[in-house]
Amino acid sequence: MEDLRLRGFNTSSTTSTPPLHTLRHARRTTLNHVFMAVYTCAILAHLYHHAHKLIQSTTLASFFITLSLFISDIILAIIWVMQQCFRVAIVYRSEFPENLERVMKKSDFPTLDVFICTADPYKEPPIRLVSTALSVMAYDYPTEKISVYVSDDGGSQLTLFACMEAAKFASHWLPFCRETNIIDRSPEAYFASKHSWSSDAEKIKIMYERMKVRVENVLELGKVSEEYITDESERRALSKWTDEFTHQDHSTIIKVLLESSKNKDITDHLMPNLIYLSREKSKTSSHHFKAGALNVLLRVSAAMTNAPIILTLDCDTYSNDPQTFLRALCYLSDPKLQSKLGYVQFPQMFHGINKNDTYGSEYKRLFQTNPMGMDGLLGPNYIGTGCYFNRRVFFGGPSTFILPEITEISPYNVVNKPIQSQQILDLAHKVAGCTYENNTKWGFEMGFRYGSLVEDFYTGFRQKSFLGDAPISLIDGLNQCQRWAIGAIQVEFSKYSPITFGTRSMGLIMGLTYAYYILLTNWLIPYIIYAFLPQLALLNEVSIFPKLSEPWFFLYVFLFLGAYGSDLLEFIVEGGTVQRWWNDQRMWMIRVLSSYLFAFLEYFLKCLGISTYGFNLTNKVVDDEQSKRYDQGVFDFGVPSPMFVPITVAAIINLVSFFMGLMQVLKGSNSEGLLLQMSMSGFVVVNSLPIYEAVVLRRDKGRMPVKITTISTCLALALYVLASQVLFI
Repeated sequence: MEDLRLRGFNTSSTTSTPPLHTLRHARRTTLNHVFMAVYTCAILAHLYHHAHKLIQSTTLASFFITLSLFISDIILAIIWVMQQCFRVAIVYRSEFPENLERVMKKSDFPTLDVFICTADPYKEPPIRLVSTALSVMAYDYPTEKISVYVSDDGGSQLTLFACMEAAKFASHWLPFCRETNIIDRSPEAYFASKHSWSSDAEKIKIMYERMKVRVENVLELGKVSEEYITDESERRALSKWTDEFTHQDHSTIIKVLLESSKNKDITDHLMPNLIYLSREKSKTSSHHFKAGALNVLLRVSAAMTNAPIILTLDCDTYSNDPQTFLRALCYLSDPKLQSKLGYVQFPQMFHGINKNDTYGSEYKRLFQTNPMGMDGLLGPNYIGTGCYFNRRVFFGGPSTFILPEITEISPYNVVNKPIQSQQILDLAHKVAGCTYENNTKWGFEMGFRYGSLVEDFYTGFRQKSFLGDAPISLIDGLNQCQRWAIGAIQVEFSKYSPITFGTRSMGLIMGLTYAYYILLTNWLIPYIIYAFLPQLALLNEVSIFPKLSEPWFFLYVFLFLGAYGSDLLEFIVEGGTVQRWWNDQRMWMIRVLSSYLFAFLEYFLKCLGISTYGFNLTNKVVDDEQSKRYDQGVFDFGVPSPMFVPITVAAIINLVSFFMGLMQVLKGSNSEGLLLQMSMSGFVVVNSLPIYEAVVLRRDKGRMPVKITTISTCLALALYVLASQVLFI
């Protein structure tokens, strides 16, 4: 939680006294610039070598091989240049929330609307949602100034029941947090930690465990039975789930569970507002996934509370610092920045990751390192959670203003009626309707932007300390990455592509940082070529790289070591470990040959009208065996998936080619010419060790399915025969 990033301005610090925040540049900035210059020269020399070799090609096969490598290296060079944009101006920020009350009166602190999104109680356990909501309700901030909105896009009475239980438990949990001043204000995280409990903490823990059992029992039953309903208000709210009610076809449900002007905790302190919302759904209307849900939250919250600051959270992303909002307020309340500050983005951190991060689920570059580089330019990208928005930016952006279709949901409107008054509730139901956005600018010029499954990236791009859950099985991680990749492709081919629109509107360097994420799927081309072509050539005893005695050989070595060495250095400097870095770069290889490949195929088929894609949630529910394997750092391949086929084919071809090349070297056959190809095969082999283990040694549920192994072996053999007949005759 040390690094906090801003979007909408570029400044070193405020000159107010006392200071609310400061900024410093990374010490390695000059070293980064020198390395960029040297490495760029090496890349240009490498491309020249390819071009020269291409011109001198004497056969069709050699021309095709050289051209393939040339194209691959051009793509890699472009991506590398984009990646360097993150290293131009890395910055670190510090905040001083203790100075806030010396700058402004506590009574003048702005109100806060918190948006928490969930969609499926069976994939996103409601008890996680409860802990997330309680962690922000218990902020070190005037509770009457906080409103928490829970958007249930699955339309489940199980989620509403969990929110009801959270409202009851909050009356005990919030005073406990105030009195003990604990840091982890998510009850799930707090009680999972190893503390020596006081008698009061033991009582609260027992209450929490009882609540957890009730929520889990209801989830197991699949409905809220009569024994769990305590009063008539709950019965009326739950009665809306009739036989005609489905998660894709139902009317709007808004339930005020806590009202800050009325409800008090056990110590007679006012409680935050807590509102449950399930927007209207119809099979004949487009709902725009999470972006649509967030836009409904924008309108409903505007009708009910209209706080100037909005915090967006995923249901499993709890706040692990009770002063988080105060830290964000150090920027949001700075008068020198208010007119040009769009949002304050906290880095996304994850809990539950094993020691060495087996599946690279931390996404350290995406959520931590790269945003610091963007912050030194114009500001970081919005990552979908842990972000404090100035409500005003959703109505045209920081510099322009688009008036909404009704003045009651304007960011400048003052709500002066109780949130449960009939007029307020009627308006809230109206703006939550599934046809409300028809013929409006919502999703295109106002609010969160439509047009991509990754609404967070798309919104952050167009808009000019929390802990979340990470997938703990390979297939869940790959499915999540595939959805992100599809969304990136959608943005790439939209009229707002950062390659064109972004570089024009934000400048070349900032535009290229966004383009880097969008073009990550283009890693697919060089990865496929380098994962198969040199290895198939090695199997046919054909040398396609410079020999050890040639100067160009050392250029290849420098390019490889320079790229991986600089990446490792940056990873370590930002708090990573060598083992985590190794697992991270290994997962990049796996994702490219699985998630990126299938994302591209799915998008291409969709364009042809052959297939459609949907929004698939990452499963947050795991069994004990799976959890045990993850804690041990063991790859879990248990669920058969076609995404395992290409990575297994690559593993088989690289293993066979490495040993065939080794045999040729031992025979003294062209060892100099095959050294680079053997090194490349060996590198892939080492990265594929979990696959070989899963194919040969494993007997548990996490092993590679037999049919995947069989299909992959047949495809590897077919690929070898085809290449031998066509390229290496």
